[in-house]
Amino acid sequence: MDTLSYKTKSAKPAEVERKWYVVDATNKTLGRMCTQIATILRGKHKPSYTPHVDTGDHVIVINAEKVRLTGNKFEDKVYLRYSGYPGGQKERTVREMMDKTPFKVVEKSVKGMLPKNRLGRKMFSKLHVYVGAEHPHEAQKPEILEL
Repeated sequence: MDTLSYKTKSAKPAEVERKWYVVDATNKTLGRMCTQIATILRGKHKPSYTPHVDTGDHVIVINAEKVRLTGNKFEDKVYLRYSGYPGGQKERTVREMMDKTPFKVVEKSVKGMLPKNRLGRKMFSKLHVYVGAEHPHEAQKPEILEL
């Protein structure tokens, strides 16, 4: 009887097959939707997931302006920016962000759930967020993803 040797299969960047998914953010809760999007961007939904390789898929989010938040987060949740200069800290509520740049609310939420390194930045580049129902990625034949 010969000895069986089981090897763990590690994904290589050249072998990764990427799919495209479309997520409609209409009436979806922001945090719950973004955790599932972050999982897909990382590739954790695939059996070939490898922590040090970007095995994730592309995600297109449409209707970003129609996302929901629970409680009083529209008025209470504050996004801070800092220019690096004295007195350069600026703040915006979610309501102000949704009025000016609604896609950034989804982007910031997903970005915070990804790794804070080179690999995380590469994963984040596969997220495409759009205001409205139109997107320019029809040639990639994206699948509709129900969350």
